[in-house]
Amino acid sequence: MFKRILIANRGEIAVRIIRACKELGIETVAVYSDADKNALHTQMADMSCRIGPEDAFESYLNREAIIYAAYSTECDAVHPGYGFLSEDADFAGMVTANGMTWIGPLPETIALVGDKDAARAAIEPSGIPMAKGSAPLTDNNMALAAALEVKYPAILKPVSGGGGKGMFIVHDEGELKKVLQVVDVTKTRYYFEHYIERSRHIEVQIMADNFGEVIHLGERECSIQRRNQKLLEESPSVALSEEMRDRVGKLAVAAAKSVHYSSIGTVEFLLDLATHEFYFMEINPRVQVEHGITEAITGIDLVRTQIEIAAGEPLKISQKDVHFTGHAIECRINAEDPENNFLPAPGKIDFMHEPSGPRVRFDSGVTAGLSIEPYYDSLIAKVIVHGRTRGDAIKIMERALNEFIIEGEDIKTTISLHQRILADNYFRTGNIDTQFINKRLPIYAQEPRKLSLKEKLNLKTMLSENLTTVFDAGMNDFEV
Repeated sequence: MFKRILIANRGEIAVRIIRACKELGIETVAVYSDADKNALHTQMADMSCRIGPEDAFESYLNREAIIYAAYSTECDAVHPGYGFLSEDADFAGMVTANGMTWIGPLPETIALVGDKDAARAAIEPSGIPMAKGSAPLTDNNMALAAALEVKYPAILKPVSGGGGKGMFIVHDEGELKKVLQVVDVTKTRYYFEHYIERSRHIEVQIMADNFGEVIHLGERECSIQRRNQKLLEESPSVALSEEMRDRVGKLAVAAAKSVHYSSIGTVEFLLDLATHEFYFMEINPRVQVEHGITEAITGIDLVRTQIEIAAGEPLKISQKDVHFTGHAIECRINAEDPENNFLPAPGKIDFMHEPSGPRVRFDSGVTAGLSIEPYYDSLIAKVIVHGRTRGDAIKIMERALNEFIIEGEDIKTTISLHQRILADNYFRTGNIDTQFINKRLPIYAQEPRKLSLKEKLNLKTMLSENLTTVFDAGMNDFEV
C-alpha cells in the first residue's frame, strides 16, 4: 500500500479522499491556491503545498507545479479526484513518468474515452446501442448537413470533455444557425448525435482491477439537471425493471472491457422512454460527484477501492457478491441563486448548521468562517440520505434540508429549489425525464417559498416578542 498520496484537487472531494487515506493509514499532501490557503482540505491533510495565486482557476491545472509538489514531498501516488486534471491523459502520463502511481485508469485509456468519437468507434463492435451520430465537424456547411443526417432534434457535443459542458440542443436549422454564430467548429472539434427528447439519464458505476475483472454496482438516476448539470441523483432508478437493470449493467461491463478499463468509473446512457432502449453516451474515467449514493446502497467504499486497485490489489468481490439495499438520494447544494438564472452567489460563510441524524451523510469542503470562492465550482455540500424505500428517502431528505442552515452576506443557495423538487408530485411518483427542471422551474417560480428552519425560528421569536408587548400593554386596552 502507498505511504503518501498527493491529492490534485480541492473542496469536498479532496476532503473525501483524505478521509479514505486516513482509514488506510496513508499520509496525504494537499495542494492549494492562495484563496484556499486556510481551506478545510489543507487543514485536514498531513502536509500542504502552494501551487498558485488566488485569482487563477488555472492553479489546479498547473501540471508542473503539482508534479513538483508530489515529487518534493516524496509521494508514492497522485489522486486527481474529479474535474480539473482528472481526465487529463498527459498529466496522468507525467505522474507515471516521474515514478509515481496514477490513481485512475491508464493514460491511454483516459485519452481514448476522452475522445467521444474514438470511444464510440472502440465500443461499437461490442454491439452496444448508440444514438445516430456524425463524424467530427470541420465547417458550418458540414454541420448543417450532419444535423439533417442525424435528424432533428440534435445535440451538438464537443468531442473532448465531459460534465455536460459545451453542449447545445437544436430543434431546427434556424436554431442551429444561431448556435453556429457562437460556436466555432473549425477550432473546437464537435459532432452531432440525434437527441432523444423523452429520455432519462442513467449511469452505471463500474469497478475494474488490473487483472481483467470488471463488475458493476448498479445504476444511478441523474435526470434532474439544468443546462446538462446534475442537481439531484438517486439510486436505484424507479424507471428500471430487474431485467432492464441487469441489461444495462451488462452493457456497462461490456463497454469497460472494450476499452481495457481499470479503476472505478462510470458508463453513462440515455434511456429512451418510448422504446426502453439504452443508448451509450460516454465513459467517465474518474470518481463521480454522486458516488456516495452507490456507496449507501451497496456498502462499498468506492474511493478506498479505487486506491486499492491502483496499489495493485485485485477486486475483493465478484458480481454475485453485489447486493442493493434501500434507496439513496443526493442533493447538490450550490452557492447559486435559482431565482436569478442560477447565477453564482459566493461569499464568506458566517454561520452553518449541518444536517445530521439517522441515515444522513454530509460531504462538504467548507465550514463556518471559510469562504465559497468565486474562482471555482459553486458546490457547498452534498447531502446524501439512505432510506428503506424511495418514499422513506424523500422524507429523510426533506428533514435534512430543513435542518441545513447556511448564512453569509452574499450567499444564496439551491436548498429551496431542492425542497420544491422533493415536494413535487411528479418527482414523488417518479414521473421525470431530462427535461424535468426546464418544465417545472417556471411553475416553482410562481409558488410561495417554504420557510427554512432558521426563518421559522426567527418568526417564532418575533411573534413571541410581539405577544409579550401586547400583555405588557395591559389587557384593559383590548377587547377580548
